[in-house]
Order: sequence, then structure tokens, then C-alpha cells
Amino acid sequence: MLPDHHRFPYSPITGRKDFSWPDGKRLALYVAACIEHFPYGEGGLGLSYSPGLDHPNTYNWGWREYGNRVGGFRLLDMLQRLEIRPTALVNSACYEHCPELMDAYRAAGSEFVAHGRTNGQHPNGLDVETERAVIQEVRDVMERADGVAPRGWMSPGANPSRNTEDLLAQLGFTYTLDWPIDDQPTWMATSGGPLLSVPYPHEVNDVPAIVLHDVGAAQFAEMAVDQVDEMLEQSEAQPLALGIVLHSFIVGHPYRLRRFRAALEHIVGHRDRIWFTTPGEIADHFEREVQPRPADAAPVATGSGR
Repeated sequence: MLPDHHRFPYSPITGRKDFSWPDGKRLALYVAACIEHFPYGEGGLGLSYSPGLDHPNTYNWGWREYGNRVGGFRLLDMLQRLEIRPTALVNSACYEHCPELMDAYRAAGSEFVAHGRTNGQHPNGLDVETERAVIQEVRDVMERADGVAPRGWMSPGANPSRNTEDLLAQLGFTYTLDWPIDDQPTWMATSGGPLLSVPYPHEVNDVPAIVLHDVGAAQFAEMAVDQVDEMLEQSEAQPLALGIVLHSFIVGHPYRLRRFRAALEHIVGHRDRIWFTTPGEIADHFEREVQPRPADAAPVATGSGR
């Protein structure tokens, strides 16, 4: 047999329990804004619009910093005007670097998802104790600033290690966005007990679409509309959940924002059929409807021991 992660078994969506989201709705949707910070003058991780330049790569650092100074506020204003509660995927370094931006998202009632300390450091490649310390630090910083510990996690670079899920469950997290495997949440087995994988988008995500695949602003907006419209039809057969992920330094730029605002205006026109929510609320509702299997509470030996 091929090597396996042993986190969850294969499960076709056509053979699962039927249920509905609140108010009988069949499609759950969250819109996430990624707020990130990067070290200046070092590190090779993270997106680059100027690859190959020696450090300090001021052009590239500045492109991403635009999101913290301008783009993040623009995304928040758009979501508030359309009465969509924001989900914010945040590097904990942002609490010190751009506190006014964090304050604005907090005042808007955002759900904060832990997104590592900085996107300049990925969990994959850290030894288990170093990774544990990083996750604990992120959790502590967010709890002190927000008055409540984060429940959800998204690894920087969407790049967890073999140990990440075990550490998350051990440290009190209840869901992860690291496994874009399904259109419904999935229970995962970890050494710390069950952990939910909440759907996260491969495609309607401005990093792979715009930066990696050169999709234009209008096409990305059209992708979002088509994704939601098609999933509304599919949700008649099964309850579905999806996310739309925007980065403050990508869709936060004016010409992309203008196109995407029009897409969201179309999408909120289906408010009577869509539950606009957050990943944490999706996880809570799913847990009430679909309990973990006994196997999900059993210890899983997946760690590399590095």
C-alpha cells in the first residue's frame, strides 16, 4: 500500500449523513482576509513579485506591506458594507507590527484564525519541540490581545508538518484549515484527540489564482461567482461549505478590489439561501450534527520525531 497520513479514511461525499446549516440553509460561506507580516532583508519564503533579487528585496517586502497599510482596511470596509462578518487569518507578528489594523478587524467582530507567527517561517521543516513552541507562542500572543484563545489554525504557506495536527489538538485548537480535501468538514485523528478539518479553497484563493496562475482581476471575480452559484445547486443534494480567501496585498489593490466587490454584491444577493458565517461557526454546527468516530480519539503515530 502507498504511504498514508492515517488522519482520516477515504469518504465519498455521496454517502454521508444529510443535515442542514442554520435556518435550513444548505450552503455555508466564509470570506477570509489574510493579514501577514514578513521579516525584512532575510528569508526565502513567501510570495515574490521580484524573485531572484538579493536581500534586502525592498520591492517585494513593500508589495506585501501595502496590505497592512492600505489593502487590509479596504477589504474590511468592503466586507462591512456588504454585512459579511470577516474571518481574519493573522500572523501573530501583526499584533505588534500593525496594531491599528488588528484593532479594526477586532472592532468589526472578526473571527481570528491563527496563521503562524510570520509567513516567512513554515511549520514544515521545524523539529517537533520548536514547532510546539511556535504554536504556543502564537496562541499566547492572540489570547493576550483578544481576550480569547484562537480555536482555528492555518499554517503559513499552507505547509504543515507531520506533527502539526497533533500539536494543535494538544494545545487546545479545535479545527484546522490546512487540508483542502472536501466541501464538508472532516474529522481528523490526532494524538491529542479529534480535530476538524474545515474546507479551505484551492482555487478561489487569490494566491494560487492571481499570483501563481496569472488570473486577472475580472476572471478571479467571475471564478468566485461561478463557484458559489454552482455550489448552491450542488447543495440541494448535500450540505456544503466553502471559503473565499483574499490577501490584503493582492485583492486589496484597488483595481482587483473593484471587480471583487461586484462579485460579492452578486453573491450576497443569495443571502436567503447562504449561511454567511466563519470557519469556527461551521465547525461548531458540524460537530453538533456529525460526531467524531471512536477512531478519531485514538492516538496516531505520524510524527517524524525530528
